[in-house]
Amino acid sequence: MNGKKLFRLVNAVFWLLVLALVALDTFDTHSVRLEPPPFALGSGQAASGGHCSGR
Repeated sequence: MNGKKLFRLVNAVFWLLVLALVALDTFDTHSVRLEPPPFALGSGQAASGGHCSGR
């Protein structure tokens, strides 16, 4: 097996694994997950979740 075929095989296996994990996570979630926005960009909202929010 040459390098190009090996790269394609590893690449295909990687993306199939990523898609499988996303599908498993999606099907395992029974309700909508309410998560805080990752950043507010000056909207005036204070961070309300995570380890650094101070709450």
